[in-house]
Amino acid sequence: MGLTKEEFTQAVLEHSRAMFRAARAVLEQDADAEDAVSEAVLLAWQKRGQLRDLAAVRPWLVKITVNCARRLRQKNGRMLYFDDLEQVSGGQADRRYHVLWDAVLTLSPESRTVVVLFYYEDLTVEQIGKALKLPLGTVKSRLSRARERLRAMLGEEVEER
Repeated sequence: MGLTKEEFTQAVLEHSRAMFRAARAVLEQDADAEDAVSEAVLLAWQKRGQLRDLAAVRPWLVKITVNCARRLRQKNGRMLYFDDLEQVSGGQADRRYHVLWDAVLTLSPESRTVVVLFYYEDLTVEQIGKALKLPLGTVKSRLSRARERLRAMLGEEVEER
């Protein structure tokens, strides 16, 4: 079974932004995130026969991308390049979005990853746990701590909503 060539191509095109955001949540440089996405596409292509449910293609691609990004981060070490942090929203998002995204980028890699996967990629806690190979309690506690940290950083801007 698995994905046909056309289905695979369509899935990658449709979910490439999600894959990039997921990789960028783990890695600090856009170029590294792009490398992780490229590696993930190749790996997904090689394993496309293992995917049984076409509806699960998005979490499957994101999981592969996160794993590739984590391997790349381990290989490269944990260097943080604040000069290269950019907006990855693409488009004319308002100032509030950019302030929030900047705050998310300052979180630890572990917290940033779960926040991006949960809020930006709409993965469930269960899907995040599987993708990151973490217990559900760990995912929930990282989300909770990240929310607290974001509230503290953003102060009144969070209260306005």
